[in-house]
Amino acid sequence: MIEVLPDRADLAPVAIQGISASFHEEAARAYFGNSVETIECMTFHALCEAVKTSRASFGVMAIENSIAGSILPNYFLLQQYHFFIVGELYLPIHLHLMALPGVAIRDIRTVESHPMAIRQCTDFLHQFGDTVSIRESDDTALSARRISQLGLRDVAAIANDRAAEKYGLLILEKRIETNKKNFTRFLILSKTPGVGADSNKASLSFEVTNQAGSLADVLMIFKKHSINLTKIQSIPILGRPWEYSIHVDVEWTVREDYNKAMQDVMRHTRNMNILGEYKKGEIKF
Repeated sequence: MIEVLPDRADLAPVAIQGISASFHEEAARAYFGNSVETIECMTFHALCEAVKTSRASFGVMAIENSIAGSILPNYFLLQQYHFFIVGELYLPIHLHLMALPGVAIRDIRTVESHPMAIRQCTDFLHQFGDTVSIRESDDTALSARRISQLGLRDVAAIANDRAAEKYGLLILEKRIETNKKNFTRFLILSKTPGVGADSNKASLSFEVTNQAGSLADVLMIFKKHSINLTKIQSIPILGRPWEYSIHVDVEWTVREDYNKAMQDVMRHTRNMNILGEYKKGEIKF
């Protein structure tokens, strides 16, 4: 089980990517409680606009998966919208192949799902060879709903068990993800910072000079102050070919160690941005 916040009926809507029974909705319910109201957004850009215009109080955005890796376009959105990361959640992702009742695997000619879900199931999908086409959609749950609404008897969706139940589909194959310890990390985004007394993780972005060892020097500062580096990702800087900003996630046990490290790091970097300081999420198998 994932530790959740108490149900809050008074919480303003939360923007998610996808529709009801999507993994983003599951993440929102896990973090904010089952009574949370969600705003369905078909794209991550629309999700960010909902937060920017205050239609939503928070946004729940996937940023990486333990099988498929980082969602690089979302790093660009973090740079573009300048939201604060106020929390994170690691959601176990269990993916199933589903279709209309009475449909067998031999009847399937197309498998449809979100591209990230498809990437997480490549080993399973490989067995079909050229007999089945793979079609990308905007959302796992949307694929399930489309099959149900249109009565598609030669199409299967990859989605979660809640989508199968909600849209009246039967699961043909369970747990088809390539690795069963499959998690997606979601960020909780807000227009205002939310640093709490229990914060022990931060997401940062910065630039370094184009000189040998400049990045290594910065990383050694974190080591010197006993700061654990849990993620490093380079992102191209738009309009400046072959130049990159560095995104890192760091964790600490003693807050003062982090404060001292940041003082040193700022002297060795350019355009330092603290994207958020928050309590790190738990990974529960």
